[in-house]
Amino acid sequence: LTGKALVWNGDSEFSGKATWTTFPERLSELGVNWKIYQNEISSSSAGYSGEANSWLANFGCNPMEYFPQYQVKYHPRYRQLLTLKKEDLERKISETPAAEALEDLKKNLKHIQEELQRYTADNFEKLDERTKDIHRRAFVNNSAQQDYMELETMHYQEGGQQRELQIPKGDVLYQFRKDVEEGKLPTVSWLAPPQLFSDHPDSPWFGAWYVSEIMDILTQNPEVWKKTIFILTYDENDGYFDHFAPFTAPNPDDTESGKVSEGINPALEFVRRDEQYYPESGRESNIGLGYRVPMIIASPWTRGGWVNSQVFDHTSSLQFLEKFINHKINKNIKETNISTWRRTVCGDLTSAFRPYHGETMNKPIVLEREPFIQEIHQAKFKGLPMGFKALSAMEIKQIEQDPGSSPYFPKQEKGLRDSCILPYELYVHGEYQSKGDYLVTFEASDKIFGKQAAGAPFTVYHAASYKGEVGTSRNYAVAPGDHVTDHWPLDAFDKRMYHLEIHGPNGFYREFKGDADNPHVKIRCTYEKSKNEAAFTGRLSFSCTNNGKTTEQLIFEDLSYGKEKRSLQLKGGQSITIHFELAKQNFWYDFRLTCSGFLNFEERYAGRVEIGNAGKSDPLLSR
Repeated sequence: LTGKALVWNGDSEFSGKATWTTFPERLSELGVNWKIYQNEISSSSAGYSGEANSWLANFGCNPMEYFPQYQVKYHPRYRQLLTLKKEDLERKISETPAAEALEDLKKNLKHIQEELQRYTADNFEKLDERTKDIHRRAFVNNSAQQDYMELETMHYQEGGQQRELQIPKGDVLYQFRKDVEEGKLPTVSWLAPPQLFSDHPDSPWFGAWYVSEIMDILTQNPEVWKKTIFILTYDENDGYFDHFAPFTAPNPDDTESGKVSEGINPALEFVRRDEQYYPESGRESNIGLGYRVPMIIASPWTRGGWVNSQVFDHTSSLQFLEKFINHKINKNIKETNISTWRRTVCGDLTSAFRPYHGETMNKPIVLEREPFIQEIHQAKFKGLPMGFKALSAMEIKQIEQDPGSSPYFPKQEKGLRDSCILPYELYVHGEYQSKGDYLVTFEASDKIFGKQAAGAPFTVYHAASYKGEVGTSRNYAVAPGDHVTDHWPLDAFDKRMYHLEIHGPNGFYREFKGDADNPHVKIRCTYEKSKNEAAFTGRLSFSCTNNGKTTEQLIFEDLSYGKEKRSLQLKGGQSITIHFELAKQNFWYDFRLTCSGFLNFEERYAGRVEIGNAGKSDPLLSR
């Protein structure tokens, strides 16, 4: 590793430090047409203020402004900013008597004057053709529209009271709309909205209209829509109430933080203090993943409101573009800045797509701009929510023990969604070792899905006190076709009683509890294969082996889907496989396994069997 990590926004914003090759540049190298649309470049380089900034600038959502190779300072808006700054500094100099303050103002003025001399239209034309081309593509704005940088006042009546607010006078999607209508939409396009259309956490305002308008533009012409994929992603929005902690890479300097498959370098996903520009204000941490945020894919190949629960992140869009470009023009393109850990853990979006055979597609409902803005704006004048109830100790206990039974716990909307085929074949096995360790094996098999099989992340939580702490965790990443093992010494657990909770993708869950007095049984939870072993039958299998001499009674309880309790008598030295039919519950399962006479021994297995066909969302969540 060389250089420093750009951790904070300020590390890269016009610092000249973000110099690596970007994906749009790779597209240009292959002759792939691309553009980045915005109403206008960001406020930090274009000199907006107040409401104009919120309504008209791209809110810094076009990161190409921070890469020096794109030469954003040659943009006409930046020259306008320089001129305004020059005039402001000249005024301040004329009004400032203090010598020390005057010196700083003159120094700043000299810098502005130098930039005005450098960043001219004539000097832009002297740049090499490649630089001029990526500059023009990256900063496509709406300047062809006369009113694109103006606001106008919108009036409406509410309860006899006159309300007003400033809104864009022009069309913030003007150039994008024009290119679509004229058949000039490039192969790859990015759209960077203004702040008030971005749905950032500080601006959850009018983003729904912006998305609706994009969809309306794209679906106006069936010939355009039938070959278009629209991917909507968020960065910071949502996730604040996420009950699921994100998957992360282990600390490469801490052997007890987890493991990864051979060939994966977790150091590329972990930032130490000495690798940061401002180590005193930072912390050592893995870079991600972050909390979950929404992603919507709209296209003829993703119609119908299906759900996809494969692990994705923001590099998944680039991984998809790699596949798309390679297939479309038969030229290899690869983003080398995506780490092996991230490629192993995060999918390339291809599992979200299904064949399209020309079926009729209903156009989405279009939101009218002014009525929608009025509806959202009216919320400013509503009172705060009232009527909250203080929960009793008994009601809190009910939520903690059985949240689904509480009338006060938030409920997910009822009903099932069609669910995409996911290329997961995941196994986690736990086994107590006679030498005093508990051994866990993590596997991401490729037997069924072959080259399409996905790798997987796993997080292990110490639900019992481990080395004096409860709730610590380890992180794992397993490449397709590989397995990773790790162990926990019982002496490190309080009272030598281990308790591990293991989370994987799409509801995959395993729990292992016990101690040194466990029954001498070995359990393997797998998925039954067809006779030719080319597919799964959809049945869950438990292979049970009694390595002891006495007969043990194993008890299987379905905790979520209503199957009857089953027990299994297992003689010493005997091996038996027991199967469970899952078709009626859409191949979801949640079993607890115990053994009579062993109060501390318990294992739990939950998740979904991927049978290679489309499925349904978890019926447990819709109750």
